[in-house]
Amino acid sequence: MAKIPGFKAYDIRGKVPSELNEDLAYKVGRAFALQQKAKKVVIGRDVRESSPALANSLAKGLTEAGADVLDLGLCGTEMIYFGTPHLDADGGIMITASHNPPEYNGLKFVKRGSKPMGYDSGLNEIEEMISNNGLGEVSSKKGNVLPTDIMDEFIASLRKFYDPKNIKKFKVVVNAGNGCVGPALDALEPNLPIEMIKVHHEPDSSFPNGVPNPLLPENRHSTIEAMKAHNADLGVAWDGDYDRCFFFDEKGNFIEGYYIVGLLAKSLLKKFPGEKIVHDPRLVWNTLKEVDDAGGEAVVSVSGHAYIKQKMREVNSIYGGEMSAHHYFRDNYYSDSGLIPFLLILELLALENKTLSELVGEMINNFPCSGEINSRIENPGAKLDELKLKYSDGKLDELDGVSIEYPEWRFNVRLSNTEPLIRLNVEAKNDIQLMEEKTKELLDLIRN
Repeated sequence: MAKIPGFKAYDIRGKVPSELNEDLAYKVGRAFALQQKAKKVVIGRDVRESSPALANSLAKGLTEAGADVLDLGLCGTEMIYFGTPHLDADGGIMITASHNPPEYNGLKFVKRGSKPMGYDSGLNEIEEMISNNGLGEVSSKKGNVLPTDIMDEFIASLRKFYDPKNIKKFKVVVNAGNGCVGPALDALEPNLPIEMIKVHHEPDSSFPNGVPNPLLPENRHSTIEAMKAHNADLGVAWDGDYDRCFFFDEKGNFIEGYYIVGLLAKSLLKKFPGEKIVHDPRLVWNTLKEVDDAGGEAVVSVSGHAYIKQKMREVNSIYGGEMSAHHYFRDNYYSDSGLIPFLLILELLALENKTLSELVGEMINNFPCSGEINSRIENPGAKLDELKLKYSDGKLDELDGVSIEYPEWRFNVRLSNTEPLIRLNVEAKNDIQLMEEKTKELLDLIRN
């Protein structure tokens, strides 16, 4: 079978038009409808310039395979996760490349009930059908494209996660990064007693203020400056399709997603004692401590949304968190959301009567971490073997990449599923200097 370049572990993603184009989107639509025996499919798209044309071709493929298309238009990925079961559809497809540069785009898939679809859970079959011209005949009964607005129902569905009466009149900087979250924040605003200070709020396909990726330090300045100018209590920034949100404490410090996982786990276990919490293996010590202290049970999973969701379903976990700022909730069809964590943190600040820096300060001191550091290198696979050899006296775990643990520090290195990168995470116990020394040592080894 000929490998199609854009097919990745969790989705289809690549440069437009060399790796993803209208022809491929059309074929994917035909194949998806056939494979899922779909009568009804929800689609939506992010703000990218290439998204409307890809959406049209995808819809054409789906309707020519006989499926009706419920088109949400410009929306966030989590609206597909909500909309697919809500509209009783047989699957959902989101057109987005999330935080990738503007020349990229992608397709994310869910099956009926918003069950995830990754390469080894259906995408491989779609690739095979396209490669082998196995798309069958155009249906004699074409489907229809039905523009569908579910914003009000979507916003109402979030109410099961928080109580607006618990939230105080906080001053909050919300940075949409010119991605898709602006309209959802506008719809949510009347329900919240907070004052929203809106930054880069309008969806804009040219990304005039940089690609919406708050993990890039250069993209954080606008949030921090607005917080200082307005003396805000909290800062929140989203990626392009708003399935991830990133937090800044009242001093304007960026808080690593790792500590937010611990914070959300702890607060959910307070409401629902004894539940299982799923987490990824990149950074673990703080999550293990918080879950254990709160009387929950921590369950590790391979990184990536398809794997986390699958593991959560297996163990019936209430919440799953990745240090990359993906947060998954059982009551959200086991799917990730960029709005639910925002609402839960607002509620937590009020209920605990503490600032965000007070809520995470102890965690950061106990388990300082490097954050994820990416390196582009020639032969990343060989580098993993080299690191395993160099640190062979540590405790090795190969669940996801290479994790090596010592009594006072540990690290994880893994290859990116979507880019030619090696990703490094380091953490230590109560010793920021040791963490920094080991991070430097590892980066020197990786890059030389």
